[in-house]
Amino acid sequence: MTGVTTRDTVEIGLNRFARRGYDLDEVSIVPSRRTRDMDDVSTAWQIDAFRFDIPLVTSPSDAVVSPATAIAVGQAGGLGVLNAEGLWTRYDDPEPAYRRLRDAAGDGPPPVALLQEVYAESVKPDLVTARVKEIRESGVTTAVRVSPQHTLRLAPTVLAAGVDLLVIQGTIVSAEHVTTTGDALNLKDFIADLDVPVIVGGAANYQTALHLMRTGAAGVIVGVGADTYSTTDTVMGIRVPLASAIADAAAARRDYLDETGGRYVHVIANGRIETSGAIARALACGADAVQVGEPLRAAAEVPGGGVWWDSVAAHPRLPRGGTSAPVTPAGSLHDVLLGEARTADGRTNLFGALRRTMAKTGYRDLKEFQRVDLVIGGGAPREGAPGQQSIGGRGD
Repeated sequence: MTGVTTRDTVEIGLNRFARRGYDLDEVSIVPSRRTRDMDDVSTAWQIDAFRFDIPLVTSPSDAVVSPATAIAVGQAGGLGVLNAEGLWTRYDDPEPAYRRLRDAAGDGPPPVALLQEVYAESVKPDLVTARVKEIRESGVTTAVRVSPQHTLRLAPTVLAAGVDLLVIQGTIVSAEHVTTTGDALNLKDFIADLDVPVIVGGAANYQTALHLMRTGAAGVIVGVGADTYSTTDTVMGIRVPLASAIADAAAARRDYLDETGGRYVHVIANGRIETSGAIARALACGADAVQVGEPLRAAAEVPGGGVWWDSVAAHPRLPRGGTSAPVTPAGSLHDVLLGEARTADGRTNLFGALRRTMAKTGYRDLKEFQRVDLVIGGGAPREGAPGQQSIGGRGD
């Protein structure tokens, strides 16, 4: 627990202390004495038996992921994650619901009340089966997200349809949920009975990450998914400094590796990762892959038409996010992920930029890159803060 016990603590009042945490935009990557040719750099990673060319796991947001875009992400080398509780499993034809949201965006961001209305339709198991099979038949790795509270109800349908990876994701997920009413999901027992690998999260610190690793999960999502439009901090008072959370989870990964004699659990960073620089910093802090959502709305193929919302923005009782105004497409999904950038804001060619960062710092692959030197910038404005000209934040 080295990463936990040596962190600075600050006395915020008499006998009340808080640990100092760092966000990604407070951390900078330091080049080493060596550089490397970009053709000699690999951004590939592998979880369980599944190998990917880029360390991308999509956010399970209906704004950017449909069965078609999940397939396109897979063909580009990443992992597309479809939301089993989203519009594609509520409507046989979700296009009218999307059209209502896009039309409402003509005068600004669609209201959250409209999101809640279109998500009031119930999830239909036969549509879950159909969407999973559509993705699976394309030949790409198939991944579907279910929320912890609906896992016991929906997971059997998802698994029977032939999913390759199951993602159990909520804002905060623990290995032990305490309840006095109903049945609680015991992750360890649940995962032990499965034949497919499970990615679970989000975790916010060393202890939670370690506990989730001990459930048998193949990957742990770190962070609460807070992006520019998230209101989790405002609504719930929860904010996770992601650089510190990733480093804590990486320490848990190392300790769990020692504890088990060699079982490696992947750390997937999630939260305000909106530029290529943020992707590089998250991986440099120790993540194996990143979960990205909002930047993908600039791709021409995404179903939301440039409007962004996270899945928790449509929560029927306590929405924790807003919607965005639409953006003009910056190109195809391939352009956003790997194509030549036409702007200098770090929001296109996201993973091509990562390769260049790795080449500039002299690292051959992602595991080596996790050892890159880091410094604290100090006083850097948050990306998207007032006074900045774009969401891109600091240049990298």
